[in-house]
Amino acid sequence: MVDWVPKTRLGHMVLNGEVTTMSEALATKLPLREPEIVDILLPDLQDEVIDLNMVQRMTDSGRRVRFAVTCIVGNGDGFIGVGRAKGKEVGPTIKKAIDNAKLNIIEIKRGCGSWECGCGSVHSLPFEVIGRSGSVTVYLRPAPRGIGLAVGDVAKSLLTLAGVHDSWGFARGNTKTKVNYCVATFDALRQTAVVRVTDEQAEKLNIVAGPIGLKETETDVDNMEE
Repeated sequence: MVDWVPKTRLGHMVLNGEVTTMSEALATKLPLREPEIVDILLPDLQDEVIDLNMVQRMTDSGRRVRFAVTCIVGNGDGFIGVGRAKGKEVGPTIKKAIDNAKLNIIEIKRGCGSWECGCGSVHSLPFEVIGRSGSVTVYLRPAPRGIGLAVGDVAKSLLTLAGVHDSWGFARGNTKTKVNYCVATFDALRQTAVVRVTDEQAEKLNIVAGPIGLKETETDVDNMEE
């Protein structure tokens, strides 16, 4: 990162120390066009390949092979992103998809929205959200503590990297299409950031936007074990 020369206003603000967290960067409403910004503000970011598809097409010169990759990135504490890319080689295409996911990163809201729980810790979703992509519709609902992620494998990967520990979920449509399933789940998580909540609701459901910190998470786990 030492040799990185920012080209955007947000990049200069990050390099100069004016913006020190990812929450502040997203709050500026400036376009996020450099993946190096995310690398600096979220050094513990994790990535996962959701779908890798080989596409063949016959041309006059012969068979043309390209790869389509879908990746997700997240820090396990309130930030999640999804990116897609196409290319001739697998390695560079995966890297490009990860960079695109970093540019699409969002900050989600979490809380304790299940009426069966009421523990007050930040472990689930604050309310039900719905996401759509193609024929797939994903429904995510708050779950009481200890339930875990009762969702499909693709949705489980996104929720884990987003920092959601307990959730009910089900989907309609052709969920075998992993790309649509992934994008629909991402769209559902995006709704948590879009929906406005009052101060009273935020206090009642313990709704928190963005990171809560590892120390608080570890404390909640210790209290649960006791």
